[in-house]
Amino acid sequence: MIPEDLYYSEEHEWVRIDDDIATIGITDYAQDQLGDIVYVDLPAVGEVIDAGSAIGELESTKSVSDIFAPIAGEIVARNDALEGGPEVVNSDPYGEGWLIKVRPSDEDPTEALLSSEAYASIVST
Repeated sequence: MIPEDLYYSEEHEWVRIDDDIATIGITDYAQDQLGDIVYVDLPAVGEVIDAGSAIGELESTKSVSDIFAPIAGEIVARNDALEGGPEVVNSDPYGEGWLIKVRPSDEDPTEALLSSEAYASIVST
């Protein structure tokens, strides 16, 4: 399942742009590879992040994986509901399982990201 209205990173994060805010989460493929997510560590609101930098962690029953920022900007919201229910990332990665919201610092934050078709070709190999 790869929604066509989102942008993707090679590190398996997705980005949805609504006006001047980008919502970021991990893809269905990523959550499937991780297994059951048991803990989510997210950056603080107000933190400025750089594209490509590690900004948090997802801990699953299999491993601990870094969350990488697909775009640069300032964090304006984080999904605190995941602290009490990290499994939502598994059950609804493109909806209630979102991780953070960012005000992008780049004029075109999606320029370096992948389309759904390009991302599909990466995960299907």
